[in-house]
Amino acid sequence: MDFYPGIVIDSLSSRVMAETDEEPLVEMIGIEKRFGRVNALAGVDLDLERNEIHGLLGDNGSGKSTLVKTLVGVHAPDAGEIFIRGERARIRSPTDAREHGIATVYQDLALVGELTVAANIFLGRNPTRRVGYLFDVIDWKTMNERARQILEDRLNIELDPTQRVEFLSGGERQAIAIARALITEPDIVIMDEPTSALSADSVSRVHELIRTLKREGLTVLIISHNIDEVFSLTDRLTVLDNGNLVGTVRTADVTNDQVLRMIIEGKMPEEAVEGASAASS
Repeated sequence: MDFYPGIVIDSLSSRVMAETDEEPLVEMIGIEKRFGRVNALAGVDLDLERNEIHGLLGDNGSGKSTLVKTLVGVHAPDAGEIFIRGERARIRSPTDAREHGIATVYQDLALVGELTVAANIFLGRNPTRRVGYLFDVIDWKTMNERARQILEDRLNIELDPTQRVEFLSGGERQAIAIARALITEPDIVIMDEPTSALSADSVSRVHELIRTLKREGLTVLIISHNIDEVFSLTDRLTVLDNGNLVGTVRTADVTNDQVLRMIIEGKMPEEAVEGASAASS
């Protein structure tokens, strides 16, 4: 019989309760989103603890991307509330999300191959210097130095900041996208399929980058289809199905097969809920 040892389930929301009394860094409660007749999110809850790596799993169409886009201000929820550091937050745009300390690394990375490493890291936020009290120009020296510092000191990766991105590997490109996210000094980094279509060596490098973010004290939310990846990285994971919350579990308390059942069946196995209730009584 399958069993999830030590999991405590909230009877109202089916969420895993944190082991400490510290409030979540992010709490999304009852999030609903409709696109015409399609109910993309049907009252979904998600909480992110401080300094954790959290996996978000589910098949295509489960609502993962919609939930995250709601958190980062791309979509406005039709119902529900978002709390950041215990305070109600109204996130109406990606700019609002950044002001709340949320940065996103999208699957396509949005890098410009013809530009240098430093130019991609500071894209749209280039440091400038005044010339002759008349106009500002890009301060390339400062930008290159700051790019090198972020890559080497924070991500422990050596890249020439003057090199063009088009000549770099997939893992190196992911590092640049992460470095760009760190420019805003976020508390939360969201990563969409961070190792999609990467070589084994690049996957290993990206995994280490993600662990580095946690060592720095950040919270990382990973959207992924790769169960093995989620198990190797995360502290907790949340499964969605057809716009509904299936459940949130501590990764150490479950097996791959149990999570796969959550994804396929769209529900917590009855024996797991019964076992969790017994463990908490």
